[in-house]
Amino acid sequence: MAYKVPFVDYPLQYQRLEGELMALFKDVLFTRADFILRGDLERFERNIAAFVGVKHAVGVNSGTDALSLSLLVAGLHQGDEVITVAHTFVATVAAIINCRATPVLVDVSNDHNMNVDLVEEAISPRTRAIIPVHLNGRICDMEKLMNIASRHRLLVIEDAAQALGATYNGKQAGSFGLTGCFSFFPAKILGTAGDGGLVTTNDDAIADKIRFLRDNGQRRATGDILYYGFNSRLDNLHAAILDLKLKYVPQWIERRREVAGIYHKGLSDVPGLKLPPPPQTQGHYFDVFQNYVIQTPDRDRLVQHLKDSGVETLISWPKPMHHHKALGLTRFRLPETERISREVLSLPMNTEINDEQVEYVIKAVRKFYRK
Repeated sequence: MAYKVPFVDYPLQYQRLEGELMALFKDVLFTRADFILRGDLERFERNIAAFVGVKHAVGVNSGTDALSLSLLVAGLHQGDEVITVAHTFVATVAAIINCRATPVLVDVSNDHNMNVDLVEEAISPRTRAIIPVHLNGRICDMEKLMNIASRHRLLVIEDAAQALGATYNGKQAGSFGLTGCFSFFPAKILGTAGDGGLVTTNDDAIADKIRFLRDNGQRRATGDILYYGFNSRLDNLHAAILDLKLKYVPQWIERRREVAGIYHKGLSDVPGLKLPPPPQTQGHYFDVFQNYVIQTPDRDRLVQHLKDSGVETLISWPKPMHHHKALGLTRFRLPETERISREVLSLPMNTEINDEQVEYVIKAVRKFYRK
């Protein structure tokens, strides 16, 4: 169905960049025919490393591979345990499983991020790493988490797929841990026209090894094959698109924060509706609102009402990951994760949405609550 307010509007985003994109396509495709590991990728890696505030950025083919390669180069293997959360996309845990390590799941806080106060009791002699997930554009309490990791000599690998540009105490997502892992799935703040991912790090050896592993274990400069690797390169054309878009990310983040502010103002007096914190310029958190997630016990009826009103919404993970029997995680008891999965929905949040559309969504929500 055609929605009055779509959840995302991909055509409009690309229409707004049409002139620049057509010139880019002509240059990359028709003039230079640069496709694999070329200058556009190298330039994008330099620029996004500077944006995040790290020494290295290595483009890979997905956020999933960013996580998997990070765990692999960190030396994770069978018998090791990695602490993370269930309220995330399955790729976070799949990366642990695919390295033959064991996921240990802890519950989340009311901001939907890892409850850091539960981490230490989950640590065992086999624990090697922690993967915090910076969800919906808000960073975890990384100061407390990094202190715990330091005390117990644990690695931290950040799943920052939803948090490009977010900061905690002024420090960017993806710059705290051994690596930061990003996704460029089309719906992300910085998304490409397909799949893409990135690893950030300040460790020279880690960056080098991921560069080799993403390209079938090769050191192209010498012709040596150093490892059995993978075909996990970020395509040069996608890198060129991402580099073009990167310059717009600060203003796109400000627009998302502006939309979040309008939502908060229009919905904060609705009883029974839990909203995310409004955008702030002071305090620990600078949130980028990858998603605008609300909570209500009436979630399913509200979703249907909004659909009938022409508003497209998204429910992320309506069934908690540890309730999927095939994944072998049913031993975990995560009451906050389970409650969130029953109650959350994401309202339209993108840089193409206009104020009239935002107000339409607000009116539709208020009509459901008769407010």
